[in-house]
Amino acid sequence: MHVIATAGHVDHGKSTLVRALTGMEPDRWAEERRRGMTIDLGFAWTGLPSGETVAFVDVPGHERFVPNMLAGIGPVPAAMLVVAADGGWMPQSEEHLAALDALGVRHGLLCVTRADLAPPGQVLAAARERIARSTLGDVPAVAVSAVTGDGLPELRRALDDLVTSLPAPDDTAPVRLWVDRVFTVRGAGTVVTGTLGAGRLRVGDELELDGRPVRVRGLQSLGETAERIGPVARVAVNLRGTDRDAAGRGTVLLTPGAYAATDELDLRLDGVPAADLPPTVTVHVGSAAVVARVRPLGADTLRLRLARPLPLRLGDRMLLRDPGRAGPRILGGATILDVAPPALGRRGAGAARGAVLATMTGVPDEHDELRRRGLIRRGDLLRMGVPVTVTPVSGDWLADPAHWSALRARLVDAATTYAKEHPLEPGAPAEALRHRLGLPDIALVEALVTPPLSYRDGRVVTATASAVPPALARMVAAVRDDLRDTPFAAPEAARLADLGLGRREAAAAVRAGLLLRVADGVFLLPGAPEEAARRLATLGHPFTVSEARQTLGCSRRVAVPLLELLDRTGLTRRLPDNTRELT
Repeated sequence: MHVIATAGHVDHGKSTLVRALTGMEPDRWAEERRRGMTIDLGFAWTGLPSGETVAFVDVPGHERFVPNMLAGIGPVPAAMLVVAADGGWMPQSEEHLAALDALGVRHGLLCVTRADLAPPGQVLAAARERIARSTLGDVPAVAVSAVTGDGLPELRRALDDLVTSLPAPDDTAPVRLWVDRVFTVRGAGTVVTGTLGAGRLRVGDELELDGRPVRVRGLQSLGETAERIGPVARVAVNLRGTDRDAAGRGTVLLTPGAYAATDELDLRLDGVPAADLPPTVTVHVGSAAVVARVRPLGADTLRLRLARPLPLRLGDRMLLRDPGRAGPRILGGATILDVAPPALGRRGAGAARGAVLATMTGVPDEHDELRRRGLIRRGDLLRMGVPVTVTPVSGDWLADPAHWSALRARLVDAATTYAKEHPLEPGAPAEALRHRLGLPDIALVEALVTPPLSYRDGRVVTATASAVPPALARMVAAVRDDLRDTPFAAPEAARLADLGLGRREAAAAVRAGLLLRVADGVFLLPGAPEEAARRLATLGHPFTVSEARQTLGCSRRVAVPLLELLDRTGLTRRLPDNTRELT
């Protein structure tokens, strides 16, 4: 199926033409048929000579219903602009063309209706000339009479040519269905309709509707029930898990987790200088119309703050209207450059941001985004609409190569500085380095570690970290002197204090393998357990704590924890009567 929107001035025969092509009534409401004008969106479809099916979104032509018109053409890839031969180019013809141009619609055709009431040639030529100056370019044109049927076969062939020129939709893309109608079916519940431009819908799918989980209960397209529907298609989706009040026009049905809603974005504007915009505009994107505040950042760039978040991506097109101006209100179109822009709190930040935006194209590119952002999660980049091919540096974190190299150099400097400032610690804590480098995830610290650094027990260790500070070496040498003749007479607290061996220094000596911690405040030399076992072996029988203390020449303060250490290391075994024997 292919979907085309009609466009044109009120009472120029759009609905009559759609009715003649399809045999269906696009004006759904009694009020529309009574007044002879389309007020809301109408829908009809027909087969083409090639066997393709085309569905029409028939939009209102009256200027009072421009928001309804924009809701219809926003998600549609092509348009049929209708001009009456007996009316010629009119104000709403111009506004509808301006809307198509602002939204960047590049596929369409011109249909001059009522060719039975006036010669179409002059109107057709003038309209084509105007359209050629828009994004539609040089469109094919057909003159028809919906009353006599003249030109309808040629129009069908032109429609066939148009739909074959449309780019192939991506049926593997995530779903983003802009809702343009909502109603309730007795016994079924809430039904939403829209134009499915990409992705696939299946009965049973779990989706999101403005952040709330919903399930697809049923699907219809062109009046037929379906189990699955691919793009491009007009679809009606019966939802379970929501009521009608939660699903108005402008809400969006999404693949879960595939989009991030944003209320702040940077744009490049077409049609009017950014400085000439009013402070508040109405933004039209998809079927949504949202009020937004404007902050110009450059000649053609600006920041918008939306009144409510929308699921937008880089490169999306939107239309800006002036909600308070009389006459034609379309200000221009815009291309989204950034859906997660940086804050502009500092003095001069706006001008600096404008300079950056001047270099951006609006075409999603992972290398450009990484260069600007330095670090970003893969999922965040995908949700922005940026294809990702690079390999993460850690987990799902992506990094710009130059930024990553700079971070690695900064990590070496930070770890070296920390080692100098804290010589007794076994390296710099990773969390401290994360803060110093401004990293968003501690896992990135470990990923940055390469020689001469190493990562041990949550710390980044420099190549010189194992070197013993001279002052500590002197303290340990004094302890060795004390223990030379009485290796199990651990220094008392007062002696440790005299030597300067506080908790931090003693812990550093233990980590360096210079001292053995037997218990809190009890330190011996490395190899003390093995030497104790050798001396206790001379007893030749199970021994008590008192006998061990006498044999080792130490106090009970040392003997008890030392024997417990021998038990834990398997050098001795404690017997039921609390004596011990060597193993």
